[in-house]
Amino acid sequence: MDSQERHIDIWNNCLQIIEQIVEPQQFKTWFRPIRAVSFEDSRLTVEVPSPFFQEYLESAFLDVLRLTLRRVIGEDARLSYKVTPVRNQPAMRVSGQTAALPVNPEVTVNPTPSSSPSPFVYPGLHKIQIDPRLNPVYCFANLVEGECNKMGITVGENIAKAPGRTPFNPLFIFGGPGLGKTHLAQAIGIAIKERYPEKVVLYVTGYEFKTTYMHAVSVLNKLTDFLAYYMKLDVLIMDDIQYLMGPGCQNAFFNIFNYLHQSGKQLVFTSDRAPADLENFEERLLSRFKWGVPVQLLPPDHATRLNMLRARAEREGVDVPEEVLDFLASRVRSSFRELEGALISLIAHASVERDKPMLELAASITENLVGEEKTEIDIDRVQQSVCDYFNISREDLLSKSRKRQIVQARQIAMFLSRNLISNCSLATIGQEIGGKDHATVLHACTTVSDLMSTDKVFRKYVTDIESQLVSSSR
Repeated sequence: MDSQERHIDIWNNCLQIIEQIVEPQQFKTWFRPIRAVSFEDSRLTVEVPSPFFQEYLESAFLDVLRLTLRRVIGEDARLSYKVTPVRNQPAMRVSGQTAALPVNPEVTVNPTPSSSPSPFVYPGLHKIQIDPRLNPVYCFANLVEGECNKMGITVGENIAKAPGRTPFNPLFIFGGPGLGKTHLAQAIGIAIKERYPEKVVLYVTGYEFKTTYMHAVSVLNKLTDFLAYYMKLDVLIMDDIQYLMGPGCQNAFFNIFNYLHQSGKQLVFTSDRAPADLENFEERLLSRFKWGVPVQLLPPDHATRLNMLRARAEREGVDVPEEVLDFLASRVRSSFRELEGALISLIAHASVERDKPMLELAASITENLVGEEKTEIDIDRVQQSVCDYFNISREDLLSKSRKRQIVQARQIAMFLSRNLISNCSLATIGQEIGGKDHATVLHACTTVSDLMSTDKVFRKYVTDIESQLVSSSR
């Protein structure tokens, strides 16, 4: 092999492997732009378009890169980055038709420190300062990080450093109730205001946007003011966007979206479902939601639940025994919201029933929340449920088969074992599913999370099996 081209051959071999692991769109977006530069002493140097591109690669695909390089180069494989100079990068192009309603030249927003009205009052919009409506409690410092939300936090922190200037615009955060969507979205807004105090940030729910749009049109006859108001924003954070229904409301939002996005402003949305699952939405809006990278928040694992309880108890200034916190984390698994509710309820009861042991109080409180468990979820039950769902044998699941269906079933079993079984280490999960190491299990969990955020059918596989396991364990 020509030593001058060896780095190219090595990277091409890596790409062939990576292409079989990640989704096609992820591969096109994050791996095709990479160019191999050199290879020396087991170190492959690659060129990437920007520092952010490198940071995202390392946060989202570190395990994929590590395992692939070791497979192609060997155990001593190392990776170095070279950032492409900005002047050599092509100008960014945004696909899709853009359209915006013209802003009424008589309507202006000139912030003054003496006024901070509600964003749902339209007094001609002269010389007002927008209240961002952000709750300071929902900051990054109070957001407990775990595998369930690590991707979201990483993306959010990058947006806060350069709002409107990252690939995550719009940012679409989705997940079930109580998983921290509102907290993460508001944390982004708070961090932006701290770093860029002059930026105009607004948090609003989809329902509030819809009702105030209707009020502006039917009562105040102030649609122009309504549109102009939102077009003055630097950052729009819309929570529960699934409630944004009605053709007139969606048309107004469509024009606001286009205007802000075209102007380089930051858009952050949350929903209880992925963009592909939204109902009664115009296709032109759904396509725009997919311009950025959807980020899914998942149910927290035991370690994350326990860390959240510790942090919240500390914020409340209450000393709760570790065994009590561990008991709560083991019993309340579905969401952060229920977990916090259980802790606050425990603290309230403990302040009244001082003579009753805290662990006894915790058992009583969680009994009302989750009921008595019928069957404990363990690795064996997870594996059997996966095998039953995909109609494969346990021998196939534990084998070294590389058939796509078997590989996906094996990865789903690892993912569910990690998220549904308390105090179960990666090493234990790997040992019980064919003697895999902890790095393989971690990679499997990351792959499943990525596929769930991009593949509607795959996400149904995982949620179906999880629902069966959870419902039979309560």
